[in-house]
Amino acid sequence: MVRLALMFAVVIAEYVHGVPPLRPLPMKDGCYLVSPEVEIFRMEGEAIILSFPMFKRVLKVRNIAPPTARYLITKDNRTDGVSYEGDGRVQQRNKQLWFLPAQASDSGEYICTYRNETYCITGSITLHVYESSSVDMEKLPYPMSAKVGEKLTLRCPSLDGFNKTDRLIEWYKDSSSTALQPGAAGSFRGDSGKLTISAVKRTNAGVYTCQLRVLINNQRYNVSRVILLSVQGPDPAVLTTVPDPSMTSNPELTSSSSSNNTVHTPIIRPPVIISPMNGTTFEGPHGSGLELSCMVLTECQTADSTVVTWLVNGQSVESSYLDGRALQGGRRLTKVSEGCQIELRLAVVAMTEEDVKTELKCAAQNQGGRREVVTQLQTEDSTFTWLVVAVVAASYFLTVVSIFLHVLFKPKRKRKMDYILARQNSTF
Repeated sequence: MVRLALMFAVVIAEYVHGVPPLRPLPMKDGCYLVSPEVEIFRMEGEAIILSFPMFKRVLKVRNIAPPTARYLITKDNRTDGVSYEGDGRVQQRNKQLWFLPAQASDSGEYICTYRNETYCITGSITLHVYESSSVDMEKLPYPMSAKVGEKLTLRCPSLDGFNKTDRLIEWYKDSSSTALQPGAAGSFRGDSGKLTISAVKRTNAGVYTCQLRVLINNQRYNVSRVILLSVQGPDPAVLTTVPDPSMTSNPELTSSSSSNNTVHTPIIRPPVIISPMNGTTFEGPHGSGLELSCMVLTECQTADSTVVTWLVNGQSVESSYLDGRALQGGRRLTKVSEGCQIELRLAVVAMTEEDVKTELKCAAQNQGGRREVVTQLQTEDSTFTWLVVAVVAASYFLTVVSIFLHVLFKPKRKRKMDYILARQNSTF
């Protein structure tokens, strides 16, 4: 009974401290499964570090750390002992996989497994490595969006794992081979290699590439990231002189010539965001991961030029407070009966109280226009559930304590007195 009482006390303590019970993980072939990581798109010939943030977060939150377990990373679900331990071109370093450098043949699915004789948990990530001659610009860039006139800071994304003390970042725009200089399209600020544009213009839209050299084992490797910047809104109006048709000497000639020179421009329709719906609230337990998906429908001829991106409180994911805790990517294009459907994922590694009421936008833009859907993040409000469980647990606890005390201090019954029946004397 004492053990039962202690168990209920632990349950009450967990709910008082705001730690809700974790949801069970799905299982396949004897292993618990963690949701796949966001897909990674990289260039051949560069250094790549594959990590599994969502997988590591699950291990930490669920306190999964068997002392004899082994952390193994394999490719394409190989379980025949093939690993990347050692000093080869591909190396497993603790819970990361390093490619020094990467090749196109490295593309594929990588499985991380944490197991011992009695326990097994796995996660996965898909890596796409492109040759320089066949770069898929539809998937390679990190999409960003800005408004005319605003101040914008571009950061070179996804550099975690590389030595921060040895970064010399250069920025390039579009297909230019000359690095941007301070005062050109922007200016560098600090030692982190950020590119700042003081007042965004329509001409700032385009493809930006940040390149750096990293030093690993006394050898230098290239690392690059591509950012696709779209700019919305017109530039400040410029006054121009437009000829007045009424001043033409021959109005009929002007009318006929203008009708003969009419150019029929095809109408481009703006994209349509199918999911999520405007006003949707995404909820997740405190400390758990959350995966979101934005589905956009557009005409197939404009699919490649349609930019889809997630914004956090009006900022790009990399520029927001969620940088390092959220990843967007895995753009996928699918042909459907209505046109082409674009999917862009956003994975939040771990929900915290800071995420309450965070505004998330899915933005989609092409030549026809721009569409936005506003949603919110929210940690699951389990206050009522916790209160009910706490009350029930407290009731059980008090009941158990009452029974225990009743048994402990229960008064003993008096023994019956022994007696002898005496024969009555009739004469007495």
